[in-house]
Parts: sequence; structure tokens; C-alpha cells
Amino acid sequence: MSESQPNVLLLGPPGAGKGTQSANVADEYDVPHVTTGDALRANKDMETEYGTPREFMEAGELVPDPVVNEIVAEALSAGDGYVLDGYPRNTEQAEYLADITALDVVCLLSVSESELVERLTGRRVCDECGANYHVEFNPPEEEGVCDECGGELIQREDDTEDTVRERIRVYHESTEPVVEYYREAGVLEEIDGEGTPEEVWGELRETIDAAI
Repeated sequence: MSESQPNVLLLGPPGAGKGTQSANVADEYDVPHVTTGDALRANKDMETEYGTPREFMEAGELVPDPVVNEIVAEALSAGDGYVLDGYPRNTEQAEYLADITALDVVCLLSVSESELVERLTGRRVCDECGANYHVEFNPPEEEGVCDECGGELIQREDDTEDTVRERIRVYHESTEPVVEYYREAGVLEEIDGEGTPEEVWGELRETIDAAI
């Protein structure tokens, strides 16, 4: 395990492997994995001048940027170092992030759209215990049956091809400006996200180590 505790921002489209690689970063450098969703759930009753996250979440509304910003700031202040995943989602959030913390490295997991579609549409989830599989990359021992509990493996509604392509389109529309923000600032490091998880992790670790 590395002795340094870096501030890492991981960017990438749905299916790029951010969750897997964020977990690797958290383990290797002993830093918390901070995601917007987890931070909001953990602080849903935090009072802000705009109200609490719970009020927006229970109403089925998007939590406003200023509330998300405060929650993320709270999560990042909890310790030394972090790997941030799922934030910032727009350039305003990126500018806010620059005001509250100094990033050591910004890494983009680059994966083609065809590869993303193959990864996401092939995902299967156990209806009973939630275990994840993939028809090609991580199949169960018996087709359609969970190795862990024997439950039925299903394709989630948001993993159908039409939905996957729409998720990728929304990513490009909303988050691509964030990628450009960091590229223009000269701090973006692109990682080939199409290798095996081990290959991607090797390149990502080398990139982080070179930055700290």
C-alpha cells in the first residue's frame, strides 16, 4: 500500500469501470471512495440554506447544485486524500471543486461507445442477493442462475440497449464539458479503459504515482 494519500478525480462514461477502479484506488492508497450518491444518502438530513437533501430526494427532484456542493465539501473534509467518482457533473461544480480542494490528478477512463454498450447490455443482476454477472466477461456457472444464492439473474431495465445508448448520450451532453474543462486546464490524464480490469488498474496506478 502506498504511503501517500492523493486527491484523485476519476471521470468516465457509464460502464467505463469507475466503480471497480475507484475501489482499487481506495484500497491501494487508503483513501475514502466518495460518490455523490453515497454522500447524499449519508448526509440527507444536513441543513443547508436551500433545505435538506432528503426534501428533494423524497419529492423525486434533482438535488440542486449548491446542496450537492455542500455535501461533497463535507465528505472531502472528512480525512486525508480521496477518490472522487460521479462529481463534478458540470463546469459550475468543477469550478466549485477547484475552490475547496486541490486535485493531484484527474483521470479519464476512455472507452468506445460500442464497448460500453456491450458491457452494459451484457450485465445481469441476481434478483435475490444483488450479485453482478456479465454474459461474456463474468458468466455464472449455470446460465441465468446466481452462483451465490441460486436466485434468478435478470437484466435491469436501465441495461437494455436503448436505455444504455440514452445514458451515454446524456453523459456526453452533460459531462463532456467537464472533461474539456480539465483537458483545457492541462491536468487531464487519459487512461485506456478497454483493457482487462487489471491492465486498466496498472496504467491508472502508474499515472497516480507519477502525479504524487
